[in-house]
Amino acid sequence: MINKSNEFIRRILNFPAIRPSETFHFLLDDCSREDSRIWILAKSEDVSCQFQMLARAVAVALDVLPLKEMDVSVEGQEVVEFVRNQAVKLKFEVEMDDGRMQVNVLKILDQLEDGIVPESHDLKRVLDYLGIKRWSACNREVKFLDNEMLLEGNTEEKRDMGILSSLMGFMIYCRGTLFDVLDNGAGRQINGGSTNADQVIRFLNLDDFRCPITLEIMSDPVTIASGHTYDRASILKWFRAGNSTCPKTANGIPFVETGRRNHDAGRFVGSSSVANEQAMKLLASFLVGRLVGGTMEQQNKAAFEIRLLTKTSIFNRSCLVEAGAIPPLLNLVTSRNSSCQENAMATLLNLSKNSKCKSTIVGNGGLFLILDVLKGGLKMEARQHAAGTLFYLTSVEEYRKMMGENPEFIPSLLELLRNGTDRGKKNALVTIFGLLMRPENHWRVIAAGLVPLVVNLLKSFEREDLITDSLAVLTTLSERLDGAMAVLYAGALPIIVNVLSSCNSRASKEYCVSLLLALCINGGADAVPVLVKNSSLMGPLYSLLAEGNSKASKKASTLIRILHEYNEKTSSGLITPVFIEDQFINVW
Repeated sequence: MINKSNEFIRRILNFPAIRPSETFHFLLDDCSREDSRIWILAKSEDVSCQFQMLARAVAVALDVLPLKEMDVSVEGQEVVEFVRNQAVKLKFEVEMDDGRMQVNVLKILDQLEDGIVPESHDLKRVLDYLGIKRWSACNREVKFLDNEMLLEGNTEEKRDMGILSSLMGFMIYCRGTLFDVLDNGAGRQINGGSTNADQVIRFLNLDDFRCPITLEIMSDPVTIASGHTYDRASILKWFRAGNSTCPKTANGIPFVETGRRNHDAGRFVGSSSVANEQAMKLLASFLVGRLVGGTMEQQNKAAFEIRLLTKTSIFNRSCLVEAGAIPPLLNLVTSRNSSCQENAMATLLNLSKNSKCKSTIVGNGGLFLILDVLKGGLKMEARQHAAGTLFYLTSVEEYRKMMGENPEFIPSLLELLRNGTDRGKKNALVTIFGLLMRPENHWRVIAAGLVPLVVNLLKSFEREDLITDSLAVLTTLSERLDGAMAVLYAGALPIIVNVLSSCNSRASKEYCVSLLLALCINGGADAVPVLVKNSSLMGPLYSLLAEGNSKASKKASTLIRILHEYNEKTSSGLITPVFIEDQFINVW
């Protein structure tokens, strides 16, 4: 009989007019999650109110349930009445201990907002109450809050964004100051393992050199207050047109910062709370202190924490630079501890994305320390990060000049390109591309043997991003006569045509057309006759002519015209035309 009653209760709670059980399940799931403990504590009043409302909804729903029409037995009606009465009597209140701990959390947030360093025992008391006893558990809380901020940022009200941001700052501060040892999977991260550490540094992208306004390669990059970088002429034109906000940021960040600033434009525009910002400043000071005066283990842990903090946040990078993180990080890249060296190098890569950080790195002698890691880093990961750091430094003309004129930078990049992993090859390619933004570096990379190396690698690459980056480098070189001749002598033409015919990447196809056109213009007698004889070329060209963007279509059209004109003149017995460099200059 008990089983029948339970089944009956289950059925009525899932009656279409009621269905509160699903909401109960959602609430219970949220309350029992291992990564949302600080959030549930902070929202405990709201949670208890939701349970209370659901209990009342059950009571009301059962009260109006048409039991007689459902032909329910007397016993069944008594069960429903019992459940209804229990639902009416249910009281959901915040436990006293939860209430006291919530007050403690709010007091700590007030301290953080005022820039006061919280007592460690107060922080530990909160984490112990929540059952957060390891670095990995604390980090799970951080990730949960981060995801909740993403979801909240997509709502219109953004009602909880402030408290989410404050709790995020609280938990990150705890993660960085309370845990000296990283456990299990976290230990693999700090030791340069291949799990989450691989996600800390993403592959570099040549598009980082493109101005978001014109989509062209920037000749004079400048970073504005929002953290976004534009070509100087383009952004000045934007502001002179009467615009006062960053063109790339959705909600707009003033060009001149005033009042409380939102530095973290890369993540949540207008969402960072005062407590969060102050927590980051206090944590930055703590971590830099560990870098300067800590044991090797403490230095390594601090470098890893800074590596995480600087991964996406512009504001965190600014805090750490102001706290003086760069000089001790540069000292750490000379460490004979491979984990310390890798974490320090990866952190410098993150920091090098900001213009102020670039000058601080170079001003403290970092350029040549990074070169030493590129040449002889203790682990391949450190060498890859070194190349990635140089990539961001090449956005400054002065540093391009310094690297180009030093006889070791280019050969070291070629060595990584020759023998590195795919990530190492990627970072080396884009850094070389950055160096080529200075015309005086063209002959240097050619003399170092770059062209035959890239052409040979192009035949073996399977990843489209590596193919695209290789084509970008060759295209840039071929815009000058010496580069075009080096590419032709390396036997690149059939390889380029094959890539154009077989690859799926639009960017690769467009680079192929740009490269072939540059070779025809700068090495016409050696390029055009070969291309005319290649029967597989015209199909992809006409396809790109029809489907590509205006610039790619224009180049495809010009290349088709060059080939047709050559074919007509040779068919009629006329002398092979000579193509001069400025004949088709209008397409560039």
